[in-house]
Amino acid sequence: MKNWIWLALMLPSAVLAQDIGRPATTGAPRIPETHSVEQADARLAQLGKDRAEVEAEFSASEQLCYEKFFVNACIDKAKEQRRLRLAELRSVEVEANYFKRRNAVEVRDRELADRAQKDAAEAAYNADHPRPVKPNPELKAAPKPAAVSVQQRQAQHDARERARAAQEAAAAPERAANAAAFERKKAESEKRQAQVKAKLAEKEEKKRSAAEAQKAAAAKAEAAAKAEAAKKP
Repeated sequence: MKNWIWLALMLPSAVLAQDIGRPATTGAPRIPETHSVEQADARLAQLGKDRAEVEAEFSASEQLCYEKFFVNACIDKAKEQRRLRLAELRSVEVEANYFKRRNAVEVRDRELADRAQKDAAEAAYNADHPRPVKPNPELKAAPKPAAVSVQQRQAQHDARERARAAQEAAAAPERAANAAAFERKKAESEKRQAQVKAKLAEKEEKKRSAAEAQKAAAAKAEAAAKAEAAKKP
């Protein structure tokens, strides 16, 4: 794995260009093609370890640069090496993801094609072998009612009259009880009204008697006053 990554250090940075949808082809480093989803998953899982290794090597190189005379030039070279190696790992990631997306599309297309083929075969079979139409039991003609004779109609009428008479006879006690209760309530109401009228008449009579007694007392007092006045010289 390290030898393969270090090979990328010999390539110019321009060859690391790639697009998001699929791995770059023109001028890009040659990435081993992925041939299965399992292989793509394994490469994607390994990328995390490889990136951590690149960062660790860069940190070690950076520490060594501080011991050299041309520190900045050394650090710049280490950074460029890290950039190229990360770009190479990015190319691996893009290629693996592109394979998984392409494989998913191919699987879906095959499933749709298989489904369409099965549907077409089923439709052709149904066209060649139509199913027999089952009769709907609800659509059966209802049997015609039997003819009713005059004697039967008369018997039915008599039965209805007997049932009505029995119903009226059964309800007669209840109707009588309701009528008696109505009359009783009516009599009680009339009695209460008569009592109220009697009380009112009694009150009016008392008022009238009191008024007449008061009037008589006033007249008597007035006559006494006149008689007393007549006795004075």
